[in-house]
Amino acid sequence: GDHLQTVYRFWLVGHQLEHGEAPWKDPYSFQPIVEPQTVLGGWPFGFGFWPLEAAFGPVVAWNLLLLGTIVAAGLLTYGWLRCLELGRFGAALGGLAFALAPYRLEQSAGHLVGWVALLLPLALLAVERARVAPTPARTHAWGAIAALAVASIALSGQLHLALGAVPFVLVYAFIRPGPISLAWCTGGMAGAVAVGIALRYTVIAGSPEAATRSLDEVDKFSAEWIDFLDRWHRGASEEFVYLGWLTPVLALAGFVLLLRRQRALAVLLGAAAAMPILLALGTNLPLYSEVWEAVPPFRFPRVPERLLPIAVLALAALAAYAVGRRRLAGGSALVLVALALAVLPLGAAADDPGNRAYAALRASEGRYLDLPVLDPGNHLGAVYDYYALQARRERPAGYSTLAPEEAVEFVREFTLADLERLDVRAVLVHGALYGPRDTELARRFLLDAGFRRVTSDGAIELFVR
Repeated sequence: GDHLQTVYRFWLVGHQLEHGEAPWKDPYSFQPIVEPQTVLGGWPFGFGFWPLEAAFGPVVAWNLLLLGTIVAAGLLTYGWLRCLELGRFGAALGGLAFALAPYRLEQSAGHLVGWVALLLPLALLAVERARVAPTPARTHAWGAIAALAVASIALSGQLHLALGAVPFVLVYAFIRPGPISLAWCTGGMAGAVAVGIALRYTVIAGSPEAATRSLDEVDKFSAEWIDFLDRWHRGASEEFVYLGWLTPVLALAGFVLLLRRQRALAVLLGAAAAMPILLALGTNLPLYSEVWEAVPPFRFPRVPERLLPIAVLALAALAAYAVGRRRLAGGSALVLVALALAVLPLGAAADDPGNRAYAALRASEGRYLDLPVLDPGNHLGAVYDYYALQARRERPAGYSTLAPEEAVEFVREFTLADLERLDVRAVLVHGALYGPRDTELARRFLLDAGFRRVTSDGAIELFVR
């Protein structure tokens, strides 16, 4: 799964820094076919992964960070809502609803959308703290945090989420009087736009993703109305958009109450809740196809649900307003919301630390290749990313939906002559990805080509030239 790719990119940050290299470069994948690739996804969590991985290994580091993002999402939302003068129970309800939001949790299992979503309440909290800071220095410090949080959404590679999150934070800063915080958020928006444009014309350009998506691809990942109420949805994870049954009801009540007190904030939160939900329907929404044709940004993402973190944060905030300062109602609502949102989107995955075949690989020289060779966009290639932590060697293949065309052509057309030309001296055969028949064919091919079998561990066998 994609969690393996994410672990690899988190690991690269510390690995590169330890060697005095840029933490956003991948010196191993697709080498030496293309220049070292700029990788997205290491910022900002890779810097927290670095010491944890050094101390406990990648598996524990991943789990600690994942659980930490759940806690952080709740605490940041709680802190933001307290700044809006909500009671403790109301703010706690909002924090709980965002921390346990099923879509956010589901998209934390491998994708970074659920992780990066916590930057939203961080930005809003910083805006509020900048408004009431007692000194100019603190005002600018909180304003800088807001700007960095906004820009980091794009820096993390979540450009689809940034399309909605950046204007949402900017409008929020506009309606909450504070010229300094607004100026900082404007700077953060400019930074996010600059990052997006730079990535578009460097990393994305020249890759298969440079072309716009087809409407058929969007249709494949579009949610249906019933999905918002389906707690046990099966199928593509992107279509798991369950919102709970109580949070939307409380949010509607909170919207009505807030509309009487702070109309601008109510309208912003209402729109932030409604628009991503409607867009998540994709081609199941009337006129979506026409909008897709007319508005260029719609033609690049293939998953229309990726703006939902904005909606679940807005729903959580509106639900908090429904409780307000009512302690008894707040305590009961906390329990009921937790029960209504309770899902099990995360599960255990097998790991394989210290694989003997990869340990033996480190004793050989030259580059290596994993078999079967997979298309760079095939998610099964994330298995190879995980084992790359143990190999730490150049390899002409890799896993990236943004792989340059040269790397894609190599994978699809490589021959034995290419292995000799690229100095590939070791090959690892992954029988679990091949199946028995093809594994045997791969063995024969390698033996006939002058390789010898060195060792194996589980379903992985090492052959060297």
